[in-house]
Amino acid sequence: MPELPKKKVGLVSCSGEEMAEGTITRLATLKVLGSLHPDDTVTICLPLFLAGGEGDRAFARFYPTIAIDGCDKRCAARGTEMYSSKPAASVVVSELCPAAAGQLGTARRLNGAGMQAVNAVAKEIARKVDQLLGLSWDRKTGQAEEASAPTQGKPVATCSCGSGIPVKVLNISGREVEVLALPLILDKFHQDGKPPVEATSVEMLETTRIYNSIPEGEDAVWKEALGREYASYCGEGH
Repeated sequence: MPELPKKKVGLVSCSGEEMAEGTITRLATLKVLGSLHPDDTVTICLPLFLAGGEGDRAFARFYPTIAIDGCDKRCAARGTEMYSSKPAASVVVSELCPAAAGQLGTARRLNGAGMQAVNAVAKEIARKVDQLLGLSWDRKTGQAEEASAPTQGKPVATCSCGSGIPVKVLNISGREVEVLALPLILDKFHQDGKPPVEATSVEMLETTRIYNSIPEGEDAVWKEALGREYASYCGEGH
């Protein structure tokens, strides 16, 4: 089985530019990333995530995420759930630090109360990170599980987008293509006892499509490449 990268927690912060609470989410997230949990967290860009950023979406499927929203519209939480999976935890500034309009300053300049809110939100995010890091996380299902023994095996490459998701490069129609999550998919199919036959290649294509954009008209060449890779994987004595 491939050795998975160290578990991290993804932070998806609100993009609201018109309200102080939106600024608070971003400053609090930066504080967690920069000082409170620099080695255990990564940021997920919400606009890129919503626009179709495959690396960010794949990360949110395999790893726990915390949505940090400014208000009860919960755009970050809803966007994460719509395009990936439900966040493992959520923080809402307006609920954690209730204040009348204008009491926190403006989106461009927070006042003293606003900066206190940044610290309070950052501490709450860090607390939730601590909780999530204490759980064993199944990257295949994106769900918490009972603690298990660490996975053994050779290291695999990870996505160039910085998400940490394992990838494998396939030759597809003469092109070198970086396929997100393929090491995990190969391992999952093998652990499920699926033989390297045509039906398995079809199923593997559909699973791969969840995490990768397959150009229109290329299903056949992708299926062929995946079938070859899985046959080789099974033949290596995994």
